[in-house]
Amino acid sequence: MDDPVTTYAQSVVAGEAIASRLVRQACERHLRDLAQQAEKGLHWRSDKAQLAIDFFAEVLFLPENTDAEEEMTASVSAAPQAFVLSLWQAFIVGSLFGWYTAQGFRRFREAYIETAKGSGKTPLGAGIMLYLLVADGERGAQVFLAAVTRDQAGYAWNDCRAMVNASPDLLALFGPEGFRAQELIVPGDGAFLRPVSSEKRGLDGKRVHGALVDELHEHATPIVVNKMRAGTKGRRNALIVKTTNSGFDRLSVCWHHHEYSRKVLEGSITNETWFAYVCGLDPCDACAAEGRWFPADDCPQCDRWDLEGPHWLKANPNLGVSLPWQYVRERVQQAKGMPSEVSDVLRFNFCVWTSAQIRAMDMFRWQSCAGTVHPSELIGARCYAGLDLGQSDDFSALVRVWVLKDGRCWVVPHFWMPSAAIERRPNRPYMEWQRGRALQVLDGDVIDYEAVQRDVLRMCRESGVIEVAYDKRFAEQMSQNLRGVGLTMVNAPQGFELNEPSRKLTHLVTSGALIHDGNPILTWMASNLVWRVGPNGQIRPDKDKSPEKIDGQVALIMALEAVVRQGKPIEPMVMIVGGR
Repeated sequence: MDDPVTTYAQSVVAGEAIASRLVRQACERHLRDLAQQAEKGLHWRSDKAQLAIDFFAEVLFLPENTDAEEEMTASVSAAPQAFVLSLWQAFIVGSLFGWYTAQGFRRFREAYIETAKGSGKTPLGAGIMLYLLVADGERGAQVFLAAVTRDQAGYAWNDCRAMVNASPDLLALFGPEGFRAQELIVPGDGAFLRPVSSEKRGLDGKRVHGALVDELHEHATPIVVNKMRAGTKGRRNALIVKTTNSGFDRLSVCWHHHEYSRKVLEGSITNETWFAYVCGLDPCDACAAEGRWFPADDCPQCDRWDLEGPHWLKANPNLGVSLPWQYVRERVQQAKGMPSEVSDVLRFNFCVWTSAQIRAMDMFRWQSCAGTVHPSELIGARCYAGLDLGQSDDFSALVRVWVLKDGRCWVVPHFWMPSAAIERRPNRPYMEWQRGRALQVLDGDVIDYEAVQRDVLRMCRESGVIEVAYDKRFAEQMSQNLRGVGLTMVNAPQGFELNEPSRKLTHLVTSGALIHDGNPILTWMASNLVWRVGPNGQIRPDKDKSPEKIDGQVALIMALEAVVRQGKPIEPMVMIVGGR
């Protein structure tokens, strides 16, 4: 049987189909999971994927003027057209409905889809919701088009209603009694589809089998997503689809979903239930190695928004299908003459988050540094530690660094967190980290500093730590206590005084001279780390600008500061790629 999902993934990975770096990683993930499905407890059902893909082509029709809110400018016939999915759309639909768990339930429960304006995201999402309503085998399915306001929810509702009116099969299924002013009902089944919003508590008390959260970049808070997710708890095959353009607000719910998706695709977070398809222009390899998420304006090797080429397809996968090339050309030409338009063109037409920062770490190189060190290599090695105490309800981290005889650095972190923090943030992988013993959870609403102090003392004595670097703003009292029982505690300078150890960290990672134990929290924090750049080119970790927590990386940098300050060489004498 033909498998369009796998065929598309293979063509992208082979470089035959043009796609963004993150789309390529989504395709690599699919192929990797195919090879490892037995050991991962997954099952690929290409027949189920094809059923969903065929539903679009055989049941759904795109009437004239569908997707008005995305300013679709492609000319369409007055007669309805069969909704034949493009290859990239078939990959999305087939992936969502073709992957299953070993228990027989669908694998993916949330999907994040980010493409440029005019790619047809809303009708794609509406079609998925109609499939969940009438073809998924779920009796009494409750399907929602969820938004902050009723007007916003109405965009996808209009597409659903138009597609039903254009489909003879769906018209026959619903009949006259299946249509209401703001609801579609499957007669005799109890299943329904309706638009809902957060206005007047319209999101509460739902039993969600399917939900489309459209235009996520316009959502000021996560309330809509959270309410829909809460409604899926009793539904084993529930699916929430979030579609969006890129945005500009680094604190927005959309940015957090973008970042989470990036980390899932890069492998710094493991979540088998999360699907992501993220389009956009790419930085060149050199700029990516410097930590840029998006193309640099002054780099001729990066994908250029202002220079037409096949790379425009990376952000606009339906370019030449639902979106004419001429439309994008006109938008680019206008932006070239009106600088005030550049940000909007970058965001809406090329999926560039215009206020994103420069991340500090090349995650491929960081992950290649995971490894082990034989205990004999630690004999005689100098050991230093960095201690970063979080706020009372947050991470605290101790990172130990051994400087080996050949100049490599062996890094071992330890993390603490109060149990209440896990309960307040159920959507983060804290419980998974706890089960994997990467995170030590302490009872209570706030961190138990006495327990942390006991653990720090024990680990430092076991390792023969020469000194512990700390930030006196948060750890002064603990430092005094530990000093009193024999540890050497040194206040680490903050700000751009951390320039040299920050650069040492970058050097150690890029040269392969850093070895870490693969701790998933330290890896997650590496993917969050953002530099603040000073007036003279100095760098330091920037907690305010980083999209998520970086406490462990700060502790690592403080430990390296102790090494640098003592004048001990940490340049590798032997270059070992991958840190092994």
